[in-house]
Amino acid sequence: MRLYLLLFVVSIAACSGASNKPNAVNVNISNRTNSSAESNAAKPNASVPVYTYEIVKTYPHDAKAFTQGLVFHNGFLYEGTGGSRARGDNFFSSLRKVEFETGKVLQKTDLPGEYFGEGIAIFNNKIYQLTWQQKTGFVYDLNDFKLLKQFSYAGEGWGLTNDDTNLIMSDGTHIIRFVNPETFETMRTISVLDEKGKPLMELNELEYIKGEIWANVWQESEIVRIDPNTGKLLGRIDLTKLADEQMDSSREADVLNGIAYDQASDRLFITGKKWNKLFEIKVKP
Repeated sequence: MRLYLLLFVVSIAACSGASNKPNAVNVNISNRTNSSAESNAAKPNASVPVYTYEIVKTYPHDAKAFTQGLVFHNGFLYEGTGGSRARGDNFFSSLRKVEFETGKVLQKTDLPGEYFGEGIAIFNNKIYQLTWQQKTGFVYDLNDFKLLKQFSYAGEGWGLTNDDTNLIMSDGTHIIRFVNPETFETMRTISVLDEKGKPLMELNELEYIKGEIWANVWQESEIVRIDPNTGKLLGRIDLTKLADEQMDSSREADVLNGIAYDQASDRLFITGKKWNKLFEIKVKP
């Protein structure tokens, strides 16, 4: 009888243990998020490849530019910079058109002192610019920088790019939003997880390159490559040596931030906040 009771208790315990499941990662996804992104949010990514770089050419860059957004368009760089009177900065936010070979600023408009400028994107002959904590975005005419309108959004504004359909926006978290450029409605979101399945936070300046989202990670000297459909991490580009050299060369130089892709010539440019150089690089395995 005792043997029977012992076997019964062991059997019940085994069945009870089999029903336990590991906790899923909790992520806030809008109702319009696709199922593949939800699946990605529930599972860690496998290990991802790490890339290095080769410097192709070096160009001058305005060492006073606190770079927040960078775009290459029709042979010129367009740059959004940060800084605000409210924070007590001695430099203010701007939008500029730059002759990248010389670093010369050809065109510039300053934001009102209370705004801290963030990422920029060019879409349909308009320039879109985010602000950090003011929940306000600006739309300019590409040719004369005339302000066309303002728009609002929830949360913070960090990086901005586009996929020829939607604006793609980061907000300092692991969530990336796809935003309608006319109505500014969030159409869908993806969540980006690291190799251990943890949220990859502080995604910053963005660029859309060959069907991938490339993102600076704030305070990390790397660019991550992201699948825009699922949020899956596709690779990391280690730029530690380059970033360290720049920050060691100047007390003013800050973190890596700025990715611009010349699609016509397949050229990749990077820089950082208050760096005195712009680098054309090639990514290598």
